[in-house]
Amino acid sequence: DFSRCLKMISERLGANSLPLQIPVSKGGEFYGIVDLITDKLLLFEEQSLGQKVIEDEVPTGMRDQVEVARQNMLEKLADHDEVVMEKFLEEQPLLNSEIKKAVRTATLTLEAVPVLCGSAFKNKGVQPLLDAVVDYLPSPTDVPPVEGKNKNGETISRKTAASEKTCALAFKLTTDPFVGSLAYVRVYSGVLKAGSKIYNPGKAKQEKVSRILKMHSNKREEVAELGPGDIGALIGLRFTTTGDTLCESGDYILLESMEFPEPVISVAIEPKSKADSDRLHETLARLAMEDPSFHVRTDDYSGQTIISGMGELHLEVLVERLLKEFKVAANIGNPQVAYKESINRTARGEGEFDRETTGKQQYAQVVLEISPLDREGGFQFENRLDEETVPKEYIAAIRRGIETSLNSGLYAGYPVIDVKVSLTGGSYNEEESTEQAFGIAAAIAFRNAIKEAGPILIEPLMEVEVVVPEDYMGEVLADLNSRRGKVKGMDEREGGLKIIKAQVPLSHMFGYSTDLRSATQGRATFTMQFARYESVPEKEADALFRKLHGYV
Repeated sequence: DFSRCLKMISERLGANSLPLQIPVSKGGEFYGIVDLITDKLLLFEEQSLGQKVIEDEVPTGMRDQVEVARQNMLEKLADHDEVVMEKFLEEQPLLNSEIKKAVRTATLTLEAVPVLCGSAFKNKGVQPLLDAVVDYLPSPTDVPPVEGKNKNGETISRKTAASEKTCALAFKLTTDPFVGSLAYVRVYSGVLKAGSKIYNPGKAKQEKVSRILKMHSNKREEVAELGPGDIGALIGLRFTTTGDTLCESGDYILLESMEFPEPVISVAIEPKSKADSDRLHETLARLAMEDPSFHVRTDDYSGQTIISGMGELHLEVLVERLLKEFKVAANIGNPQVAYKESINRTARGEGEFDRETTGKQQYAQVVLEISPLDREGGFQFENRLDEETVPKEYIAAIRRGIETSLNSGLYAGYPVIDVKVSLTGGSYNEEESTEQAFGIAAAIAFRNAIKEAGPILIEPLMEVEVVVPEDYMGEVLADLNSRRGKVKGMDEREGGLKIIKAQVPLSHMFGYSTDLRSATQGRATFTMQFARYESVPEKEADALFRKLHGYV
């Protein structure tokens, strides 16, 4: 229902819709479109899958409907363009170029949103849609110059011009089975030429562009250069990753960097056979290079390969690519939340290492004090001893021993975060003390201290935003509360929509998209991103502990 869609665009999105076409039906099915600017009927030949556009006169039976729709379009444009207003009021004919210019002006100033119609099935209306993209949406010269930082951190800009120094952004990396790694770039200024050397200021590396491709849906086209505003794929880059700036050799401009949050969900993955093992690890490394928010690691205790991402859907898509695109047979485990551990009070611990190893007696004694830091405090190390108590050459070994112990906490084996460790005591023997002995003694002291420091489990909290019609708000709020969610605020949007902002533990968000659709008849949508880590309630932490250790 075209008119209903236009009404919903205005009511729900608050947009000033400007229909440039109206649909034509035949036998109750979508048949073609009438272009209100050219006042012509456009049909799409089915034998060519819609590629061939046939222009015809508007059917007699639709003349009145088309005339009303055209007058409404011109009336809206008259509010934003003086030429259209003058001719419209004087009932003078308007040129197609004048109407298109007015539509473009209204679109660029966000005063109106052009609306076109078509069907992806059999490609009806695709060509006019692409023409509208070219005619009405902003070109690279319509947007402000791109800004970046020079070596001194000062803001500099580059205009969209071929005469400017080259500046481009690598916004996506993909692995191609034929040419290897492809780096998709958007050129902001200057000209990027095949065979040229460019500089990556973020990595401080020189790169060489072997070839340049323009990627199309079903083919690729090799080109000699990319100009300002162009998007293409570069072959031959060795050090560049997603979000890196590229500029010409001898120049330095660093565009705003992309921030990639830490993964919050993990699954175990293992090859189905030994033959798949090497291919699995090679493919995971490729996927990790393409997507900086996707991490791969090997668990120190189980030896399993663990893949981590930003949510269920994120990992589902990557696993699907692994199985279908790269043809790697693998078994996938259930999603696991990336819990962490911390402490809630200050404590002291002593560690002593005094034994013979590799035919030599080794000795070290370390006393540590650990105390909690605020969330996102990370890890801090402080040495309170003078060199007479513990020589300086052993301090780095003590720190390494502590950092190794941070990888696995006592509570449930998760990494320990947000702690400060102070070296408060120790002793050494000139003949028997070694760095290895001090590293082991520090690890023992740390584990003894953490036992007394009230180890706690902390979990990722997600910032959740739900857009829901007012009629379903009660069900959504009740569901969020049942998931231990804390509602932080509510806003209103035009069209009777409510925006609920809440923080919910990730462990309670599995399957939420399905539950939300069921509760709201598919009318609500939500977005979710990592907010921070927070302590798990004691009752739930105890249940999780028992589950991890096989008590339930």
